[in-house]
Amino acid sequence: MKTMSVMEAIREAMSIRMREDPNVLLFGEDVGKFGGCFGVSAGMFDEFGPERVRDTPISEGAIIGAATGSAATGLRPIAEIMMDDFITVAMDQLVNNAAFMHYMFGGKIELPMVVRTVNGAGVQGAAQHCKSMEAWLTHVPGLKVVFPSTPQDALGLLLASIDDNNPVVFFEHKVAYGQKGEVSSFDPIPLGKGDIKKEGSDVTIIAYGYQVFKALDAAEELEKEGISAEVLDPRTLYPLDKDLIAQSVAKTHNVVITSEEFKRGGYAGEISAFVAEELFDSLDTPCRRVCGLNTPIPFTPILEDQFLPQTVDIVNAVKAQRES
Repeated sequence: MKTMSVMEAIREAMSIRMREDPNVLLFGEDVGKFGGCFGVSAGMFDEFGPERVRDTPISEGAIIGAATGSAATGLRPIAEIMMDDFITVAMDQLVNNAAFMHYMFGGKIELPMVVRTVNGAGVQGAAQHCKSMEAWLTHVPGLKVVFPSTPQDALGLLLASIDDNNPVVFFEHKVAYGQKGEVSSFDPIPLGKGDIKKEGSDVTIIAYGYQVFKALDAAEELEKEGISAEVLDPRTLYPLDKDLIAQSVAKTHNVVITSEEFKRGGYAGEISAFVAEELFDSLDTPCRRVCGLNTPIPFTPILEDQFLPQTVDIVNAVKAQRES
């Protein structure tokens, strides 16, 4: 058993697969000698060399285009998009080409590529560097979307993502990079399998990414008031572990979903719709969502905190649900 940060776990997963398979390579802006904007790939340039850890021009379209082409011809690229805000620049390559090529070529082409991208607020990065864009990607058939929270999940899910023969978008929350935890397994975690981070009986709080830790804090606060909250982390947004959610809802009969994305059109609404449509008979109360505000993300810390869904907001949502 080893204690790692999320950042170290991601680096470890990439290094494991690159040592095992010469077809795995990493490229993106500043991932080489500089070690990545956040230091995730520090030391990898020295170990694997410039052919396999490559700096690219500042062109997200070129990065995803290169990943798509190299994956289609036999390599297993890991492409880093420095901020998920910038994935908008590469949407044509990602959603019109990478996502559909396997289908459009009748299964004759596989695309074993991972797009790692950093998202989330909490560091005063302002409106162009702090969005949570997961709903944009989960909307597109042909893409798998992963969003881990803990070091163990980050390592295991990234291993599985690199092994997968489909395009995978792998979200990494910038504030969670420093989150430390025990890593007891160096095996892949299957995509599409969620995890119960805390068991409870009164309400299911569904959270992913950094919101998992706020949900756990909320569960601790609720426990003091006699409310037993279960915290469920989907880990993979697509494919979604509907069976695990169904099992939890059948036990608690109440659901609160929290995510850092803009509330309007967010993936939390997709989860809420699934629960309402397919698990309606298990519910005692309607689902509630605790998300970011529908406004550009402010730079000023006090306003950024107001934008973000906080632990107290989750607690208040659970209480309001019980009173309804």
